[in-house]
Amino acid sequence: MNDIDAIAALQDPVRRRLYEYVVAQGREVGRNEAAEATGVARTLAAHHLDRLAEAGLLDTGSRRLTGRSGPGAGRPAKVYTRSRDERIVSLPARDYRTAAELLAEAAEHAGLDAGLCAAARRRGEALRGSAAPCGGLDEAMEMLAARGYEPHLEDAGDAEAAEGASGAAAPVVRMRNCPFHAVAERFPPLVCGMNLALLEGLLGTDGPVRARMDARPGECCVVLESSKNNGD
Repeated sequence: MNDIDAIAALQDPVRRRLYEYVVAQGREVGRNEAAEATGVARTLAAHHLDRLAEAGLLDTGSRRLTGRSGPGAGRPAKVYTRSRDERIVSLPARDYRTAAELLAEAAEHAGLDAGLCAAARRRGEALRGSAAPCGGLDEAMEMLAARGYEPHLEDAGDAEAAEGASGAAAPVVRMRNCPFHAVAERFPPLVCGMNLALLEGLLGTDGPVRARMDARPGECCVVLESSKNNGD
């Protein structure tokens, strides 16, 4: 299925609601959960979820949703997650990714990391304009959601595990999507550094929100936290 057909699969409003729900969870979602969350019958949800999988927009798997294993644990259920494949439609055809990869390759070979980060920081500041630095994590999440980063607060259990036994973990905002994913995969130090500088310029470095690097598989390499939690 080509990109136009795949994106056209989202035209149905029920199918789109199901897709958006699965994407927003950042984990595997079963048919019952998706149906209940979107207010449709399970059979209808299953039909649309499978259509999304056929279009390449969702990946499928199977696991027991009861959390148990062994006899009596029940049969594995079909689950869905967002596909890592990108779908792009441009009319007429354009190939900006190749241009971005060539520019990134040239910048990396020429050692232009510092210059690229400086330009990215200036671009972030220009996007912010005359506005004051971001006022807090809620405002930062709203700004980054509008730019496609899909921010979310880190799960409390994961945060406490990372913090250890020293005390309660401070809230951390992670992003499920990197808008520069394709190029970042090929040139991670260069592009991730650029992304960090861009967000520093956009959010401001002298406000209550701090951006820092903390890469995790499948997520943006930058996280946000309150600067007051870092002795700033």
